Amino acid sequence: MIVNERIVAYINSLDCGNSDIVNTIEKEAIETGVPIIRKEMGNLLKVLLSLKQPLRILEVGTAVGYSSILMSENMPENCHITTIENYEKRIPIARENFKRAKKEDKITLIEGDATLVLKELEGSYDFIFMDAAKGQYINFLDDILRLLSPGGLLISDNILQEGEIVESHFTVARRDKTIHTRMREYVYTLTHHKDLITSIVPIGDGITLSVKRS
Repeated sequence: MIVNERIVAYINSLDCGNSDIVNTIEKEAIETGVPIIRKEMGNLLKVLLSLKQPLRILEVGTAVGYSSILMSENMPENCHITTIENYEKRIPIARENFKRAKKEDKITLIEGDATLVLKELEGSYDFIFMDAAKGQYINFLDDILRLLSPGGLLISDNILQEGEIVESHFTVARRDKTIHTRMREYVYTLTHHKDLITSIVPIGDGITLSVKRS
C-alpha cells in the first residue's frame, strides 16, 4: 500500500458502484484470490475512458475479465477491446464472464504469451492498459509503442511494487531483484522516452499515464 489506508477507505466509501455483473465478478475474484484492479483504479479508468473516447482498446492481462468488462461498460458504443491472457486456468473463466456480461461482441480475448501475441498484432490502438506480469512490461514496450497511435494513452498498472521500487537494489530480497531492476528500467524508459509524455500517479499500487506524441 503506497497511499494511506484511511485515505483509500474514504475515497472508496464515496464510490457509486458498478453494474450488478461487474460487482458480482469483483466479489467472486476477491473470494477466490484472483488479483483485479483496485476500486480507485477502476474509477480512474472510467474517467480516462470518458476523456479519451477511444475506438480501439488493447489490454495486456485479462485475468477473469473484470477490467475488460468494466471498460466495456464505460467506453463509446463503437469501441472494441482486444485483451490478452496466458494463464490457462483463467481463460475459460474470463470467456464465461464475457458471456454473462453479454459483451462477447465487444471484447476479443486472445490466448497466449503477450510477448509473442503483441508481435503479431497489427493496426493501432488509442488506449492501452497494461496489467500483466510486471517483470515483463519492459519486454512488451517496443511492440506496445508500435501499436499505440499518435495521441494514444498507455496506462501501466502496479508500477511502484507497493513502494519497493524506491528501495536500493541492495536491500531488495534476492527473489525480487530481477523484477525490481526491470520495473525501474521500465519507469525510467517511459519518463525519458522522446516519443512519450509520462506522469507517475500514486494511486492503487502506482500507475503511469503515457501519451504518445503526435
